[in-house]
Amino acid sequence: MKRKLFSLIAISGLFLTACNKDFLDRNPEDSYSNTSLWTSAADAQAALNGCYRDWEDSYNVIYMDAVTDNAYSRWVWEGYMNIGNGSLTPSDNNVTNRWNFKSIQKCNWFLENVESTKMDEALKTRFKAEARFLRAYQFFTLSQLYGDVPLVTKNITTVEANNITRTPLAEVQKFILDELAAIAPQLEPSYSGNDVGRITRGAAYALSARLNLYMGKYAESIKDCERVMGLGYDLFPKYGDLFRIQHENNVEVILDMQYKENDYANGNIGILPSSSLGGWGSIGPTQSLVDAYEMKNGKTITEAGSGYNAEDPYSNRDPRLAASIVYPGQLYEGGYFNSIDPASADFMTGDNNPMTGYMPKKFIQQLSDYPDMWNTGLNMIIIRYAEVLLTYAEAKIESGLIDNTVYDAIDRIRVRAGMPVTDRLVYNTQAALRTLVRRERRIELALEGLRWYDIKRWKTGEEVRKGTVYGARQGTVDKNTGKVTFTTPNHQVIEQRLFNPAMHYLWPIPQKEIDINKKLGQNPNY
Repeated sequence: MKRKLFSLIAISGLFLTACNKDFLDRNPEDSYSNTSLWTSAADAQAALNGCYRDWEDSYNVIYMDAVTDNAYSRWVWEGYMNIGNGSLTPSDNNVTNRWNFKSIQKCNWFLENVESTKMDEALKTRFKAEARFLRAYQFFTLSQLYGDVPLVTKNITTVEANNITRTPLAEVQKFILDELAAIAPQLEPSYSGNDVGRITRGAAYALSARLNLYMGKYAESIKDCERVMGLGYDLFPKYGDLFRIQHENNVEVILDMQYKENDYANGNIGILPSSSLGGWGSIGPTQSLVDAYEMKNGKTITEAGSGYNAEDPYSNRDPRLAASIVYPGQLYEGGYFNSIDPASADFMTGDNNPMTGYMPKKFIQQLSDYPDMWNTGLNMIIIRYAEVLLTYAEAKIESGLIDNTVYDAIDRIRVRAGMPVTDRLVYNTQAALRTLVRRERRIELALEGLRWYDIKRWKTGEEVRKGTVYGARQGTVDKNTGKVTFTTPNHQVIEQRLFNPAMHYLWPIPQKEIDINKKLGQNPNY
C-alpha cells in the first residue's frame, strides 16, 4: 500500500467535529459533504467550529515548561522529559511530536470552500479571518519549534504531501505577520453570548506583538502592543484567581483554548497534583524557578539586605510564588504540604509525586473547583494582557526607549501581585532593566508554556538548560503548624541535562516524516 503522510492530509469529515463551550456546542453531523454543507451561514459556522478543535492543546501548555529550567517532567512516556534533558533524537518515540498539519489543513479546507456560501458578506469575512488566525497560530508554533516548515496554504493531495519541501523560516514568519495584519481589522474587539471565546482583534495584534518581539522587530512589536492596549483589556485584580474556572474569560484574557466538561474536557489537570490528592505528580517546578522569585521587599534572594533565610526559604517571598507553586509547609487542601519527609505519602521520590518536591498550583488553586479533575471545563490561557505589558516594556528597553511607560508597564504587574514598584535607583540602565524584565517574564508567566520561547530567542540555553536540575531539600513538616525543618544540607539532585546550542534550539523533524518524504531534510546536527 502506498504510504501517506497522514499529518499533512486532511479528511474533510474530520474537520466538522465541533467542540468547546457555548459557541461550539452546536454539533454538526459528521456525514456532511462539500455538496450539502455550504448552503447557509449555519453550515459555514459548523465547519469553522471544526477548525477550532485542534488549534492548541492544554497538554502542551502544561508540559512546555518542562523543557526549560522552570520544571521537570518525571515520566518519559509523557513526551517531554527527553526534550528537556537534551537526549531527544529524530527516532525517539518518547518525544512529543508537534509536527502536525491537521489543523492547518482544516483551515485551508474551510477557506477554499466557504466562499460559495450564501450568507452575510461581513460575517463571512470575519469567519475567514478567524480561520486565517488559527492557521497563522499553527505556523507560528511549528516555525518556533522546527525552524523551516512547509508553508501549506491550500489543500494538497497525497502525492503533493509526500513531495513537499520546507519553506525558509523568514518567509514563514513574513506570512504570519502579513496574515495577522490583514485580518486584525476584520475581527471583532470582543464577543458576547455564545460567541465568547472566538478569535478577537486583540488576539491578532497580541500574537503579532509576540512574534515581532521574538524576531527582534521591536518598533513593530511596540506598535502592536499599543494597539492591544487601546482595546480595553486590563489586569485581573487577583493574580492567582485569574486562572480559576469561575473567573475564566476575564478582562485579562486575550486568547485561550476553550474547554467544556463532558463534551470537550480539559482532562490534563489531574497530572498536576501529587498522589495523596489523586494526581500523577507529572510536573515538578524546579529549585531554580523557586529561587528566581524575589523577596517581598523587591530584592532577589542573593542581594544584601534581602532578608532571605535558607532555613526558612518560603517566607516573605513574592506572593506569586505561593500562587503558582505548592511548596513544603504551604497550607493546601486542608493540610500542610509535605513532600520532603520520606515518611510522607507525598514524598518527592514516591510514585505519582512531583520529584522536585514542588507541585504546580497555577491551574489548581483549589481542587474543589473541579468535581472531577480529569474532566474539567477549565480554559487554558494562551495570551493574556500581562504578557503584552511585559512585551511592550522589553521591546522599549531593547530599543533604548526607556521612559515612564516602561516602568509603569512593569509596575502594574508587580503591584497587582503585591510587590513594590521598581526601584528606579537600582534599575536605571538598559542592562539592569533587561535583567528585571526577563525575571518578570519568568515569574509572571511561570508554568504557562512560554519560557522555552524566551530561552530560545535570548540564546541562554547553555546557561539555564545545561547541568544539574535540583529540587527541594529533604526534611520534615509540622502537621499542625506547617513549620519546615530541613535535615539535609543539599538540594535533591533530579537530573543531569545536556544542551548543545548547535542543535537544541530546534526540535528534530520526526524521522518517520523523513522516511516518507526525504525532501524534508533534517535540522542541523540531529
